[in-house]
Amino acid sequence: MLKIQAEANVPTEHGNFRMIALSEDESDWMPHMAIIAENTDFSRPVNVRFHSECITGEVFHSKKCECGQQLDAAMKYMQTNGGMIVYLRQEGRNIGIINKLKAYSLQEKGFDTVEANLELGLPADDRNFSVAIDILDILGVKDINLLTNNPEKIKAVENSNIHLNKRIPIQIDSTSDSAAYLKVKKDFFGHLLENEK
Repeated sequence: MLKIQAEANVPTEHGNFRMIALSEDESDWMPHMAIIAENTDFSRPVNVRFHSECITGEVFHSKKCECGQQLDAAMKYMQTNGGMIVYLRQEGRNIGIINKLKAYSLQEKGFDTVEANLELGLPADDRNFSVAIDILDILGVKDINLLTNNPEKIKAVENSNIHLNKRIPIQIDSTSDSAAYLKVKKDFFGHLLENEK
């Protein structure tokens, strides 16, 4: 059972956020996080982003994906408009960083992101968004605007007790390095990427 283990106010380059660590055990070094902008009004539909961890994109600024840019854009949006990011420790669509780097190696040989995972005997996407619903429940959030392009995240909310007021697109333009990755997101996973061919 997830529960709040710790929380504190954290100033960032995007503004001040209340950061809450949630896990089943306080000794967990990899808790999920709720990152809440200081001007969030919980009496109205809350702007929410479910964001899965991506150490390569967020920490090392990899150009292979747009994850780091999405996180920055979400933090800026929440700081301006109020809202929260539910940060899920599901690295590499929940295959972990070691397998993710193995998949990257296969991508260098011509596999796309899905083909690489399948070649390793792994699911195309093993993430579980029900944990994000659990976190919203713990925090008493019942009505949201979801900042996403991912239909699976929309479905997770629609199949829960959380009311989805509307979807807010979050799109980062592709580059020569990320175009193939985003094409798979659109063509295989059905992401709502209006700017991608």
